Order: sequence, then C-alpha cells, then structure tokens
Amino acid sequence: MCGIFGVTGSKNNAAQVVLDGLTKLEYRGYDSWGIAVKKNDGLVRERHVGKIGGATTRLPAATIGLGHTRWATHGGATEGNAHPHFDCASRLCLVHNGIVENFLELKQKLKGHDFRSETDTEVAVHLFEDLGLLKGFSQIVGMNAFILLDSQKNQLQAVKNGSPLIIGLGKDANYIASDVWALLDHTNRVIFMEDGQAATISASGVEMFDAATG
Repeated sequence: MCGIFGVTGSKNNAAQVVLDGLTKLEYRGYDSWGIAVKKNDGLVRERHVGKIGGATTRLPAATIGLGHTRWATHGGATEGNAHPHFDCASRLCLVHNGIVENFLELKQKLKGHDFRSETDTEVAVHLFEDLGLLKGFSQIVGMNAFILLDSQKNQLQAVKNGSPLIIGLGKDANYIASDVWALLDHTNRVIFMEDGQAATISASGVEMFDAATG
C-alpha cells in the first residue's frame, strides 16, 4: 500500500512537512515518490525514483502541499509515472492509492488531453479536470482513495472507497494521510474517512460530504 500525506495552512514550509510525513510512511513499501506545492497561481513538483532516505526538498515556500510514495502498478517505476500527476493547466494535481479498473475505457473518452504517463492516476486527474471530483469519482470502478490539490481554491479535496484516508485537525494547519502514524507529530485529533465520503480541507477547516449526493 502506497503512502499519502497532504497539508494546508502550514507556515510556508509545506514541502518539508510533506517530506517528513512521507518519511513516516516508508515502511509501507514504495519505489518512487514525489511532492507538489502551490506556487503563485499554479503548481510545481519534484518526483524521484528510489528511496527518500536522507532526501531534502528544493521546492519553494508554500502553505499547501501534497505528496505520495508509489509502488508501481500501472506503468513502471519511472519519474514520469511517479505521483503527483497534473492536469493540463497545472492547476490540479492528484495522488492516488488503489486501482482504477476501468481506466482504459475512461481514457478513450477523454479527448484533447496530453497524457504523459502510463498510469491510471493520470487518467483520473484528467477526468476530474473535466467533470470535477465527485462526478468523476462516480464513474470510476475499483477500490481507491484520491486526494486532489486545487491551486485556485487553495484546498485539498479527498474521496475514498476502500483505501484508508485519515484527516488530521491541527491548531494552525490541517492534514490528510493514508495512515494515522504520519499525523501524530502534528495532532491527536483525527477523522477516519468512511467509504463513500468526500472532504474539502483548507487552512480554516474541514467539510465532509456524501460522495454520491454532494
């Protein structure tokens, strides 16, 4: 199972907070990793093959970030296949645990998009680009957990069915991870998301939704 860590509201050190969170999740096994943060009105990222080890990040100061440790399933262990994946405008980025069973069918329906990886995750981010998270999620078959960083709304959006996601409620920031262990340095106030739930996570708070009805 791959690792996910996201934060919003941190004091301009989102990339380092995410890197530290991913390090807590190394035990889950992975062959590549990556982090994205908001810069101005868009996103920047770094992606690597191999272990985090004593890695440092050169990403710019930011208050919102999202990262992932990946175990290759769809597509090999390459920098291009590593998460996070961007939409066409580099406004949205996505990390994902699970498998989109109908990704080839969905990809054939997505016209006008530039696909740069072999992954089902990149298909999902372009689907969400066209339809939004909840409507897009309703078309996906499989057990999955998705977290989308929306640079224009300055928030993280999450939805799950099968794979674990836990939201951490902090004093000056809010968090989300695939394992509560990664959150304990920041807070002991958590929400275990249920299957069929969605959430928006911003610096000011968390909102929970029914994924099917909104």
